Amino acid sequence: MNGADVGPDGATTRAGGADVGPGGATARAGGPDTRAPVDPGGTGAAARVAPGVRLGALSLVWRPWVAGVTLLLAAAAFLVFCVSIGVGDFPIGLPRVVATLLGRGEQVDAFVIMDLRMPRALAGVVVGVALGVSGALTQSLARNPLASPDVLGITSGAGAVAVFLVTVSGGAATAVVSSVGLSAAALAGGLGTGLLVYSLAWRRGIDGFRLILIGISVTAVMQAITTWLLVTADIRDVARAQAWLVGSLDNRSWDEVRVALWCTLALLVVVSSVAFQFKPMHLGDDVAAGLGVRYSAVRAVLLLCAVLLAGVAVSAAGPVPFVALVAPQVAMRLARCPTPPLTASGLVGALLLTGSDLVARTVLPVSLPVGVVTAAIGGPFLVYLLVRANRG
Repeated sequence: MNGADVGPDGATTRAGGADVGPGGATARAGGPDTRAPVDPGGTGAAARVAPGVRLGALSLVWRPWVAGVTLLLAAAAFLVFCVSIGVGDFPIGLPRVVATLLGRGEQVDAFVIMDLRMPRALAGVVVGVALGVSGALTQSLARNPLASPDVLGITSGAGAVAVFLVTVSGGAATAVVSSVGLSAAALAGGLGTGLLVYSLAWRRGIDGFRLILIGISVTAVMQAITTWLLVTADIRDVARAQAWLVGSLDNRSWDEVRVALWCTLALLVVVSSVAFQFKPMHLGDDVAAGLGVRYSAVRAVLLLCAVLLAGVAVSAAGPVPFVALVAPQVAMRLARCPTPPLTASGLVGALLLTGSDLVARTVLPVSLPVGVVTAAIGGPFLVYLLVRANRG
């Protein structure tokens, strides 16, 4: 057929050339149509489709603004990381810090940076990333901006276990501290508290409001246990436990940083592998199920990863407050996303924690734990979220 064939509805088809359909759209049998789509209703509004990138079996949506914000956050986090390394009793300029990190620095700079200052700075980055991603996961799963490991009792549970091991002497507590270590015990406490909150909140699914209420209740119980342990303990043990409870990056060792780094990287790999199935869940469980997503299993895996990330952060630096609450909300507003973006949330967490530690060491009259600065930032931000939620 070389000519045009007219169908019953007036549509035309042609095997060799372009033909006009009912709404003015064209179809060509010889190849794909690469022209801009035309509105079939005749309104003139063309359908806008976000550009995609395909790498083999992997396809991604290209969002220039989100990519640009992520790159800027990564550059800012690296800059603050280098400045934090260079500040101290033996100041080192930024060019010398970068040269040392690239393996071209002087021997004395390499000793000061790699042996003395790197564990603390790297711990700030790792803990910040872990808290930022953990907060983004919990807020997305609960669909509530107030959901964070701080509110859900995960950090309080880890702190209660750590204080118990510090303040209770002799017997099983001493054996646990000597064999497993305080960090691993805190991680186990955070995991146990997270599982407790999840099991209490489960009623044929997870409701965000119920999850937060149960998390607040569990947090109050854990804080009461911690206070009772501090009141009844020896004054020397209380001083050690109190310094740990505030959240600090002081006296970090390479052993602690390595454990936190490898655990965080492993959990981030798991989160990345499940993240594509997680996105349809923002549209609701019914839509996700219609797209073939096993939303119950995906939600359980991501919530477990969020709890473990928070536990790793607490085991490395103590219960640093408000980072997991603030970082996802700041990243969401910077990236202009409807839900907290995971990568940007982790970078904001690293930037916030490293910058707060730099402020605590240099700007304030006396050197304070980083948890004091993050609490001063997170408290007003929490009030802002509450006011905004009430107005909405």
